[in-house]
Amino acid sequence: MTDSTVLVTGASRGIGAAVAETFGSAGWRVVLCSRSRSELEDVAAAVSDAGGTPVVKPLDVTDADEFYVSLLEAVDSALDVVIPAAATTTGPPGQQPLDEETHEGLRAVMDTNVYGVFAVIRESLQFMPEDGRVLVPSGSVAREPVEGMGAYGVSKAAVEGVARSFAADAKQTVGIVDPGLVATELTDQQGRDPQEVAELFRWAGTECAAPELNGAVVGLKKWKQATR
Repeated sequence: MTDSTVLVTGASRGIGAAVAETFGSAGWRVVLCSRSRSELEDVAAAVSDAGGTPVVKPLDVTDADEFYVSLLEAVDSALDVVIPAAATTTGPPGQQPLDEETHEGLRAVMDTNVYGVFAVIRESLQFMPEDGRVLVPSGSVAREPVEGMGAYGVSKAAVEGVARSFAADAKQTVGIVDPGLVATELTDQQGRDPQEVAELFRWAGTECAAPELNGAVVGLKKWKQATR
């Protein structure tokens, strides 16, 4: 058991749920955030079974005031690691070309995937020690555009910019974690099982050297090289 606390948004499924359980297996206190209380309760049970202490906080990451109030309620002393994993898209992966995207669709994706991440980081930093870490999930689509990824690809490029700017300005370490293609609803269940990459996030949050993480992208290759 540890006194450390991690906050995970988008924790009800996919990468967020897998990462939450992995931190739980190391005895962490895990603050679980998502819009669905029922799905969070399922993840909370898994975190508890793994040995962690879950705290369930249903919320909308695009509502900064609601998120701040939830932090006041959920954080006992300090947040050690924050993982803003909540994300959305407007349709099937690879089938949403940007030139066919609606204005409303782009705004909705950017609201969650970019503004939501900004809001989570901005408010969380107030509860984090200087050695705290923020891990922003992303993917190669942010740097290498892929046909049909439309608004989602745009949002990932933008959120990496958000992460790098926070890394330049904040005292805490803010890095980007790229787990490669992971089987979630956002990838139409194509890719690695989320559990296979969850440990990458715990390594980035606890063992990766801060100068190598801050403002940079760490992925599977760096993790495997460091832990073999």
